[in-house]
Amino acid sequence: MRLLVYEHVSGGGFADELITTSVLSEGFGMLRTLISDFKAAGHKVTTTLDSRIARLNPPIAADCIVPVFSCDKTQVTIQKIAESADAAYVIAPETDGMLQSFVKLIEQTGVASLNCTSACIEKVSEKIVFHKFMKNLGVPLPETKFFSITDDLQEIKKAIRSDLNLPVIFKPADGVSCIGLSVVKNEQQIAGAIDKIRESSSKKHFLIQELVKGTATSVSLLSSGSTAVSISLNRQDVTIGTPNNFSSYSGGVTPFDHPFQNESFKVAEKIVKSVPGLRGYIGIDFVLSENGLAAIEMNPRLTTSYVGLRRSVNYNPAQAIVNAVLKAELPTQVEGRGFTVFSKVKTLNPTHDVFQQTCEMDEVVSPPFPISESGIASALIASNAATLQRASTRFRETKKRVLNSISRGK
Repeated sequence: MRLLVYEHVSGGGFADELITTSVLSEGFGMLRTLISDFKAAGHKVTTTLDSRIARLNPPIAADCIVPVFSCDKTQVTIQKIAESADAAYVIAPETDGMLQSFVKLIEQTGVASLNCTSACIEKVSEKIVFHKFMKNLGVPLPETKFFSITDDLQEIKKAIRSDLNLPVIFKPADGVSCIGLSVVKNEQQIAGAIDKIRESSSKKHFLIQELVKGTATSVSLLSSGSTAVSISLNRQDVTIGTPNNFSSYSGGVTPFDHPFQNESFKVAEKIVKSVPGLRGYIGIDFVLSENGLAAIEMNPRLTTSYVGLRRSVNYNPAQAIVNAVLKAELPTQVEGRGFTVFSKVKTLNPTHDVFQQTCEMDEVVSPPFPISESGIASALIASNAATLQRASTRFRETKKRVLNSISRGK
């Protein structure tokens, strides 16, 4: 098929704005990996790239790359490309309805969308509505309260005292990754946590949740729209900061062994099967402890774990997305191919020559793009091996190569 693949951060969504290089490494990493898998399955792929990224000639296997010079032109460009495509896939954040709007644009062109439906994305992206849905479904959840940024601060403090125990988590109603997320350890931090949410989201409502102790994980699933299969449990390396500090997601491990793996698979499949319109690739976040699990939220789209997953399974997961959405076929007899450790690595801006060197390193999924005025870049590295220990060793070796190359280049 002729496919259009659009990734919002690297594809032009911030074409005339500053790009956070950490987020760029995730976005470009997913784009590059997905396109590589589509190409391996025999499809022809067209994509877009922010002109600042395109001029660096990054490693990407697309048949056609359309540069985008202004974010105002992004939707028009996508619409024009879609006219000659058979199907399209969008990778974008749910924040402010971004993912929904691009998927809806694809649906309006008449091209086959490989995403969840736009109506479904709207439903599950609103964390408050979806939390209530999962609670009615009987899914284990952290104790959660809902508030507005206009609510009286003393009333919020009173509610936390009576219904929750500090520390608690403050999060936006439509945030993705760790944007706007804070851990609040005392009442003096509450105002700062609300300000952090206000700065990161246009939504007036937010959530306060109990801090569940355990391991942050995600379940990757494929869905045909009527049934679903869990394909991997992934560990997530997450740091939740206080209101004055950043919260961050750096990467993880796939697959991840845990006593509650099978239970998390069952719960994830139950959730997905209960929401009409969820199809293709979906990620559901959990916290797993010695005593059980708690579902945190859903991502109705490709997640960064994909860059690890595709190295650890015995089939092409991009073609599996096509088969799930267009043929209602899901993979069977899934076998693992070792473990993948994947993580972002902060670097200095490389010289052009060193940037090209990192592009040629097999385990560098996203090279450190030298586009930041701060002089800081971010690479995404994924290393696979038969054992977790060996995968970790290979990751450290590649990280050292990248950092040494940049250091010598300077």
